[in-house]
Amino acid sequence: MDQKHGRTLEEIRAEIGDCKRCRLCEGRTNIVFGVGNPHAKLMFVGEAPGRDEDKQGEPFVGRAGQLLNKIIEAMKMKREDVYIGNINKCRPPENRPPQPDEVATCIPFLQQQIAFIKPKVIVCLGSTAFQHLLKTENKISHSRGQWFEFEGIKVMPTYHPAFLLRNPDAKKPVWEDMQKVMKVLKTA
Repeated sequence: MDQKHGRTLEEIRAEIGDCKRCRLCEGRTNIVFGVGNPHAKLMFVGEAPGRDEDKQGEPFVGRAGQLLNKIIEAMKMKREDVYIGNINKCRPPENRPPQPDEVATCIPFLQQQIAFIKPKVIVCLGSTAFQHLLKTENKISHSRGQWFEFEGIKVMPTYHPAFLLRNPDAKKPVWEDMQKVMKVLKTA
């Protein structure tokens, strides 16, 4: 165990096990833990797995994930350079947002992942990730592009890639947000 970082990602994943702590286990195929560099400077946090993610057991692998990959590449990085996780590890039915009790059950695992990885910047993808991680009711439309903080880590909320697929005009503000992230990462 790395004393500097606390529990390892493997130990956190082992604690989750074949989770039956909330009702989301009833419809899931796979627990989607997270993926990427365990020492990443940049971490992306989404809401919960979708259909493709549930099938493959990896976050952001569907159409929204392909767009996230393009964003990461535009930032002159690779998917393997960053860490990608979600507030919830199991897919909610019909891709609905996770309920407060489901979030309360699962978010401690994300918090442990963050504590181990110790990224310099967390990008919250969408309202659900932003509101639950930072315990705020602020809307993403009013908060994106502004810096926040989670346990000493800079947090940039921005629109979710799935939102960008439906609203291509929102790509420009997201890119502006990512430029702010890149500026902070250069000094990290």
